[in-house]
Amino acid sequence: MKDEQAARETKGVTVKLLAALDLGAEIEGMAGRQLRMRMVTIEPGGVFGPIHDHKDRPGMVYILHGTITDHRDGVSKRYGPGAGWPEDKHTRHWLENRGTTPAVEISVDIVKQLDQRLARGHNRGG
Repeated sequence: MKDEQAARETKGVTVKLLAALDLGAEIEGMAGRQLRMRMVTIEPGGVFGPIHDHKDRPGMVYILHGTITDHRDGVSKRYGPGAGWPEDKHTRHWLENRGTTPAVEISVDIVKQLDQRLARGHNRGG
């Protein structure tokens, strides 16, 4: 089964907004964008899906504890504490926790301020 076909809907995921900064007030040309930092917890067996991209929403992820499997481009890669990955305009992926303990990541990205789904953390990323 192709990686993209295996992606399931989000389950067992908790997202907490830690901070947000209006970039329009900080950098010319960034009006309507914000820098956002979230803590994402994925329970054992949890999925952060379905498959999604990061076009217009670049970011970085850092794993605090547990392990997260990132599925992209037909390849699955497992990340543990202290590791992370970039999410650029070419990123198209979904995440899962195949471990036995909760996995926690810190996700920092740039989002459109008016996109309420993203503000609530509904549609990542990771």
